[in-house]
Amino acid sequence: MAKSLYIAEKPSVAREFAAALKIAGRAADGYIESENAVVTWCVGHLVTMSYPEAYDIKYKRWSLQTLPFLPKEFKYQVIESVEKQFKIVSGLLNRKDVDTIYVCTDSGREGEYIYRLVAQMAGIKDKAQKRVWIDSQTEEEILRGIREAKDLEEYDNLASSAYLRAKEDYLMGINFSRALTLKYGPSISNFMRTDRTVVSVGRVMTCVMGMAVRREREIREFVKTPFYRVIGTFGPEGITIDGEWKAVEGSRYFNHPCLYKENGFKERKDAEELIAFLSSAEPRNGTIASIEKKKETKNPPLLYNLAELQNDCSKMFKISPDQTLKAVQELYEKKLVTYPRTDARVLSTAVAKEIHKNIGGLQNFGPAAEYAREVLASGSYKTIAKTRYVNDKQITDHYAIVPTGQGLGALRSLSELNSKIYQVIVRRFLSIFYPPAIYQKYTVDIVTQNEHFFAGFKVLREQGYLKVAEVPGQGRKKNTGAPDAGSDGNVLPAEKPGAAGDVILDSSSPEFIEMLDKLKKGAVVSLDALNIKEGETSPPKRYTSGSMILAMENAGQLIEDEELRAQIKGSGIGTSATRAEILKKLFNIKYLSLNNKTQIITPTCLGELIYEVVNASIKQLLNPELTASWEKGLTYVAEGSITSDEYMEKLERFVAGRTYNAVHMANQSGLRPLFEQVAVNYKPSGAGKKAEGKSAGKNEAKTEPSQK
Repeated sequence: MAKSLYIAEKPSVAREFAAALKIAGRAADGYIESENAVVTWCVGHLVTMSYPEAYDIKYKRWSLQTLPFLPKEFKYQVIESVEKQFKIVSGLLNRKDVDTIYVCTDSGREGEYIYRLVAQMAGIKDKAQKRVWIDSQTEEEILRGIREAKDLEEYDNLASSAYLRAKEDYLMGINFSRALTLKYGPSISNFMRTDRTVVSVGRVMTCVMGMAVRREREIREFVKTPFYRVIGTFGPEGITIDGEWKAVEGSRYFNHPCLYKENGFKERKDAEELIAFLSSAEPRNGTIASIEKKKETKNPPLLYNLAELQNDCSKMFKISPDQTLKAVQELYEKKLVTYPRTDARVLSTAVAKEIHKNIGGLQNFGPAAEYAREVLASGSYKTIAKTRYVNDKQITDHYAIVPTGQGLGALRSLSELNSKIYQVIVRRFLSIFYPPAIYQKYTVDIVTQNEHFFAGFKVLREQGYLKVAEVPGQGRKKNTGAPDAGSDGNVLPAEKPGAAGDVILDSSSPEFIEMLDKLKKGAVVSLDALNIKEGETSPPKRYTSGSMILAMENAGQLIEDEELRAQIKGSGIGTSATRAEILKKLFNIKYLSLNNKTQIITPTCLGELIYEVVNASIKQLLNPELTASWEKGLTYVAEGSITSDEYMEKLERFVAGRTYNAVHMANQSGLRPLFEQVAVNYKPSGAGKKAEGKSAGKNEAKTEPSQK
């Protein structure tokens, strides 16, 4: 009797497929079999690309004479540690009683690659192969994926893209790492007083390292500029308003060279001069030149993709992107959320039609049950397809990460952290079905002696989605003029011009809000005090692990050339599936350092030396333009816009050219001064300065950047 074979990426997923298919047959070593079907699994990658020595033993020894290494036919081999499982899977794939193979590896480029390598090594012939593409591991979704499975050949372009990505990393890694290690490794070892240095470079990781190094250098080179703001305290009806002076048109200081910006002076004496001038007039009053009152709406944010979730978890829970990925992967495998390795932040039209099922299931999730019931009762989910939260054009492989509404029984087995992450995803999901938050915004302009003082306030009138969006204990602090949070999760200093923004008022200030409502243009208010608030400009913020993930995703925005930026819009550095692993590798090889408490990333001394080597030899590897354009090319292959041969020709030409240039450069001696400049920024400082008798920085793990 003919059987169907289902092959998953890992044992836990295979068990879910077996359960959905009601396969209750015997569990053998490495597979589960019933009368009609067999379920087996990989354990991640079973096959990998062979080392160069598999082509010719001469390549085992690193030598400049054997570069560039560009094989015409690539070789692959079974990974020794999982050889047993490969033999099991290979045997099943070729069993005579198996007529149809259902490919159930993860629905993405990497999952496609895992299976294609196994099939290639197993030598499958005369078997029907079907691709199962699912967005969650619920029984309903698994059965739908099997029912709608397409012929594997429909995913050939995606497979080609996966093969090319691996070849690209392989060729760049081997050729560039060998060339730079042989040319510059001795120079680094001599400087660092280490036995041997391997210069590890790659298409993605070297670019990410470059981003961190450039940011650190921007911080070092930043020169703080002091400035002085004048704050006036005005007293309408016994309640004071603090307004910030600005040199608008009509001011005696309008466009004056003594200004730092329109709201501050370069020198304190000028601020004091302004205060003396304003204090000389009697009576000390001001007039309301204008009071603007308008409503401001704030819509719920888009849904989570992996990068946004990793960034938020870095800020909220101080965990690394790798930890977030592991957590959300567990939620996915326990059927709680949809596929996590996605770049999309919206839903598909098809999913939107069935979204009430997800919401309905959440009625049984205690922390969000009330909100799920409200959404269902309001019927707001019925029109979600007409909103910005549904867009088929913004989805490639998978839609955004959302709760399935199923698998809630597994919540008891989750760690406290993973439970919190699940709740964050649930709340973000439910918030899109709520109306916007409505603020009443007040902008007050007070004039005295033709000098204007401005104050801004916001009052939350209608909670809207904020009711559900904020996780208890993780909510945003009320702003009473305090610093706001920067885009990378770091706090911006209140002294930075314009950073404080509008003061957020709440119901605890009813008298103040009432006063604002009563204020009229032309009203006279007392000038009670004038003070100088000293501040200074702030350097750029260091990347956190979360903000680096976002920067990798949005690498195209870093490109100055408008035409190129538009060309690679939507392409980032790496993919949602690989970014966390890339960062982890950079930490492991000690090119970058991660503060586990703050999640702030800094380069190491070794990382900066590697940066100098790459900058002097294959500078393009440091640029987001290159990395993002290669990723865009892979997307074109997956879409069928260009062929694998076209891509490979470009790749080989690039690798060969850059390797040749690196090999034939004679610039090692010029790196020493650059190394010296790097070393002074690290503790212990002076690595390589033997004459001064300082530490040479043998232990890189103890070499940290100076916190200037």
